[in-house]
Parts: sequence; structure tokens; C-alpha cells
Amino acid sequence: MKNITKILLAVAITVSLTLAANAQPGSTGGFDDEPQDVPVDGGITLLAIAGAAYGYKKLKAKK
Repeated sequence: MKNITKILLAVAITVSLTLAANAQPGSTGGFDDEPQDVPVDGGITLLAIAGAAYGYKKLKAKK
């Protein structure tokens, strides 16, 4: 049960950090055209969570 709690806590922290990171508006100086907005999907979040879980598994296996 403790492992599930730790994993859920890590997921909650990761999700809250990614939701707080909003894209900034385009620059207002020097250029005539407006830069295109690039969407960032949740794939980066999933990769970070998978990496953390893999690292945790490796650390647990060492002990």
C-alpha cells in the first residue's frame, strides 16, 4: 500500500507541475510576423513518470 501511495504522490506532483507551466505569449519586439504557437502534449509527462518509475525499480532492486 505504501508503494501505491508513493507512486500516486509522484504522479500528482508531476501533473501539478506540468499544468502550472503555461506557454508564454509571442515576443513583441523586433520581428514583423508573429511566431507560431507550438502545443506541448502530455507525452513528456508520461516519459518523465516512466523514467521515475524505472529508476525507483532499479533502486529497489539494489537494496
